[in-house]
Amino acid sequence: MKFNKWTLALAGAGVVSLASAVQAEEAQMSQVLTAVSSTQLSGYVDTSAIWKVGSGNANLPGRAFDGVGKLDGFNLNVVGVTLEKPLSEDQWAAGYKLELLFGPDGAIYDATGEHIKDAYVALRVPAGNGIDLKVGTFTTIIGYESFESYLNPNYSRSFGWQLEPTQHTGLLASYKLSDAVSVSAGVANTWMAGINLRSPRFESHKAYMASVTLTAPESWGYLKGSAWYAGIVEGFSGNAKDTTSLYMGGSIATPVEGLSIGGAFDYRFNGPTPFAGAAASKNWAYAIAGYLSFQATEKLKLNARGDYSNSADGTFFDSGTPGKNDDNALGSLTLTADYALWPNVISRAEFRWDRNLGGDTPYGGTVAGIGVNENAVTLGANIIYKF
Repeated sequence: MKFNKWTLALAGAGVVSLASAVQAEEAQMSQVLTAVSSTQLSGYVDTSAIWKVGSGNANLPGRAFDGVGKLDGFNLNVVGVTLEKPLSEDQWAAGYKLELLFGPDGAIYDATGEHIKDAYVALRVPAGNGIDLKVGTFTTIIGYESFESYLNPNYSRSFGWQLEPTQHTGLLASYKLSDAVSVSAGVANTWMAGINLRSPRFESHKAYMASVTLTAPESWGYLKGSAWYAGIVEGFSGNAKDTTSLYMGGSIATPVEGLSIGGAFDYRFNGPTPFAGAAASKNWAYAIAGYLSFQATEKLKLNARGDYSNSADGTFFDSGTPGKNDDNALGSLTLTADYALWPNVISRAEFRWDRNLGGDTPYGGTVAGIGVNENAVTLGANIIYKF
């Protein structure tokens, strides 16, 4: 065993013995190994190829991670690496999670350039059934779909994804009232993403959030495991007023083996509008999505999503014609086939048809902000390796 120079000097002076130093270092090493052994390493590499039917790729409003910049070519989407020590069953359990993102989608998600999606300390307080805490940066509590595309039934994201917050820095508490009911509440710096970001309003201005989850118990027969969720997040999002996001959604098992249905509703008040068309007083938006999922065979899964969104002009695009149409009304149909060809690999093909429902032509074209079509059709392939 090697000792540092300070330990050797103390041993030479007779202050400590090498035997005690060996025991101390072995004890310290044992503590380190115990902590490291309970840490889990996981991650994924997400790639895609996307082709947009027709010419003109300058505009594809409503698309989060598969739009402009990725069309008609091959893409590295994102690489995710996670280190995590989940909470044990101990009363005073402690753990942590660190999820790092690399690649184009990670840069979109985390505009601060920290490459961090989640980084928090997890704690349990033994009150009642146990209160679980997250302290640090964590994923938002609302939404049907996730940033990690492999967790979603489809590769492309819904319109609702674009209306929701993504990340908060703060404190989140979760409590399980029973096997059927769980609640959470938290406080964070802002509604919008940005590690350690502060609201410019005043020093103590914060964002607040709460949610409730209902899960069907075993006694509900084929409905067991079905879950319904509702949540709210309110706080600063970079605009002149606080943004409020309301969400309701869930999935329901059916008596047909392998078939499940889901739905999601998002409503956002006073949200940020990246385009110039909407006045600050009209920054409203909502989205409705319906999902069908069918496990056709052991390896083949078919997923479908119908999606509709309506919002103040400027939310997804600027109509450029004040008075003609004050809304951004969009609809889409997405069909995804997921076939497990290789172990640890998600391989799927996707068809998506987007259509403007308000008489505008926001798609295509060769100049950003100036579309020429009412419709857009894309074909995609998504290959993900999980480890």
